[in-house]
Amino acid sequence: QPFILMVLLFALGLGTTITFASSHWLLAWMGLEINTLAILPMMAQSHHPRAVEASTKYFLTQSTAAATLLFATMTNAWLTGQWNIHLMSDPIPLTMIVLALSLKIGLAPLHTWLPEVLQGLDLTTALILSTWQKLAPFILLMQIPTQGQTIIVALAITSTIVGGLGGLNQTQLRKVLAYSSIAHLGWMMIVIQFMPQITTLALVLYIVMTWATFLALKLNQTTTINTLTISWTKSPILTAIFPMILVSLGGLPPLTGFLPKWMILQELTKQDLALAATLAALTALLSLYFYLRIAYAMTLTVSPNNLMGTPPWR
Repeated sequence: QPFILMVLLFALGLGTTITFASSHWLLAWMGLEINTLAILPMMAQSHHPRAVEASTKYFLTQSTAAATLLFATMTNAWLTGQWNIHLMSDPIPLTMIVLALSLKIGLAPLHTWLPEVLQGLDLTTALILSTWQKLAPFILLMQIPTQGQTIIVALAITSTIVGGLGGLNQTQLRKVLAYSSIAHLGWMMIVIQFMPQITTLALVLYIVMTWATFLALKLNQTTTINTLTISWTKSPILTAIFPMILVSLGGLPPLTGFLPKWMILQELTKQDLALAATLAALTALLSLYFYLRIAYAMTLTVSPNNLMGTPPWR
């Protein structure tokens, strides 16, 4: 029903807005919670067993993360006597908050729910999950004082490695996009304590490129690499453009996706994190490999050309 959907989308926007506008931890937690509760009916609306399973998994992880966040903030209030997001002085609640928000957005090694959940959803809800749902936790991660937190760099490097290796052996496009999301989140997190502006830029560009990818897949109604091979019969122009989106997601110059990677590597080199920069740059090659494989399957292979197979069966 459009009315229910409108209410849910409004609640989705409201939750993120509350988190954006709050400087009090309880309000921030409330916004995250509204966000989770608003997307759950949208995830389960098809009543397919897989969708229900995915929404259950999502609900469990998100409520665990929210409970951890609430516990950490209450510990912080107990130790320091204030609820301000910007004044986090105690290291233990700070680390717990970082871990809780990492679980919320799916940073490795807390990423295991993300591919399964995305695989069980339809493409529109998966798009909301991999773009809009990342905004509120990222705002909180940018607001807390993360200077000198080694755990953030560790999480980020793990995420780029897992996102590169996990996507290699996949044929399901939603799982590939989930691992791509993990790798991109790792790239954003690695620079968050040095220059949050670059993180914002990387997040915005990631959202734009993921949006384009999901909409293209939705137009083709494709969820596996095999069904992409006959997409030239459905929409030839899109088939010609789509590899550009994929290569941009992989981060090849001169496309837009290269810009955040370039700036992140430059900033890491300035901060004397040469090893982290090298590792991140090498894991980007893994991601690029599976993007190129999708592009190759879509544009450079000729699927079996019998007359029955060429027109897609409407």
